Amino acid sequence: QVQLVESGGGLVQPGGSLRLSCVASGIIFSSNTMGWYRQAPGKQREFVAYITSGGRRNYTDSVKGRFTIFRDNAKSTVYLRMNSLKPEDTAVYHCNLWPYSDNYSPGWGQGTQVTVSS
Repeated sequence: QVQLVESGGGLVQPGGSLRLSCVASGIIFSSNTMGWYRQAPGKQREFVAYITSGGRRNYTDSVKGRFTIFRDNAKSTVYLRMNSLKPEDTAVYHCNLWPYSDNYSPGWGQGTQVTVSS
């Protein structure tokens, strides 16, 4: 059974930083493209970033230059380093395979709440 466990969120002031972690089990982690997604209150879940098995990265435009995704295959963990946080980054952050498919992807974990506020 696939399990995704996110952590590292919290309350941070605008301009602050956080590092999110997601530990995956039940999949061959090193072979999969992993992504981070987020869902703000009242909005649809959206793509944030992905990293391929070979280390290629892609980001949604609103986080480019501020967020960095990286992975540690030995720990089956994908990270999201978030700098220069803005109030509009406030959301519940989830990891999952990329691209996400309702038919083929694992179920969503509990996510980790990021709140950017002064």
